[in-house]
Amino acid sequence: MTPDICGAVATSEAGAARLCPLRAALAAHPCIESCDEFCRVALSLFRFIGAAYTTGASDCWEAAYRFADETPGISDSPLLVARAAALVRILRSGRPCEPCFMPPSCRRLSKDEAELMQLLTVARRNRPGELESIVGQFVGSGKVAAATRAVNALALC
Repeated sequence: MTPDICGAVATSEAGAARLCPLRAALAAHPCIESCDEFCRVALSLFRFIGAAYTTGASDCWEAAYRFADETPGISDSPLLVARAAALVRILRSGRPCEPCFMPPSCRRLSKDEAELMQLLTVARRNRPGELESIVGQFVGSGKVAAATRAVNALALC
């Protein structure tokens, strides 16, 4: 297999073009641009809160509150942060592994973040049966009701 000069395309000996492995991996993860404004705000809060749990640094909590305070259109920023934190806590206790949050400045979404954005999108469409089905795939069976309430509360904030 010979790489193309730009490294974007590799050509097999049979002559078929394929994406290079790095581009293929990046293409598999959605970007923050694919999210609406509400989901972008929630994603930033999830990332700050995730960093707080990972590092134990109180600065991350302060950053979450400051970000919510400075975001236009949010009438009750402490409530929004609290609802985002409640969902993160449920996810941390209802899954076999910690949810994966990227750093706040990252433009790509982790698999867990993409699934969270899907949960919020479905909750905002107000289709309860669909939401419970998706939540059930994302958290353990013992946490579906709590996670569904937390997603709905955040989506309606």
